[in-house]
Amino acid sequence: MKTAFISGASSGIGLECAKYFLNKNYKVVAVARDFSKCDIHHEHFLKIECDLSDVKNFDEILKDVSKSYHVDVLINNAGFGIFKPLEEINSIDITNMINTNLTSHILATKYFLPNLKKHHGYIFNINSIEAVRFSKFSALYSATKAGLRAFGLSLFEEVRKSGVRVVNINPDITKTEFFKNLNFTHEDDIGSFIDVNSIIKIIDLSLNLDDESIMTDVTIRPKKVAIKKKGAS
Repeated sequence: MKTAFISGASSGIGLECAKYFLNKNYKVVAVARDFSKCDIHHEHFLKIECDLSDVKNFDEILKDVSKSYHVDVLINNAGFGIFKPLEEINSIDITNMINTNLTSHILATKYFLPNLKKHHGYIFNINSIEAVRFSKFSALYSATKAGLRAFGLSLFEEVRKSGVRVVNINPDITKTEFFKNLNFTHEDDIGSFIDVNSIIKIIDLSLNLDDESIMTDVTIRPKKVAIKKKGAS
């Protein structure tokens, strides 16, 4: 049985990735801060609660998992955003975002790469549209996402001869709980946001391409530009 390691797997894109791989008969090792609202109950779904901003603790978890499981697919998905003027973001939040959105994924890749090379595995970096564009009040978030994208593109050049596929997915505004604690969100009408299933389709397509081909960088956009402040009519 193959194994997928997914960070941020308790909700949103990560949760749907977990369901997809379980349906494909994978064992899923899932990491997230809180699984209390996760609706998956499956014998091959292993939940590990961890704050990915705690790099030291996550490093120990990765050591243990890499010894216990042969990871075939790595989904670097966990992340959060704070969108306001940089000088208003405190130093702890800056460090936590960099650790969660970037450092944790570099560490996971480091630990699982030997087995991914051995079995010609896949790495999916779930970035953001902010990795490829520039937006006001997004300097910190964009830096973490652009960093992960650059890491993935450079890593592909490093490992491509070993057969490892590295796929960067840069989704625009997506219908998830990402916006729960933010002061803005997408409009409600169809075409104003990306459905998570569109991202799953990209993953599925990547896994089913012929051995000689790979998609390294995919940006997904909704048809409309439709962001609203919460509470606005």
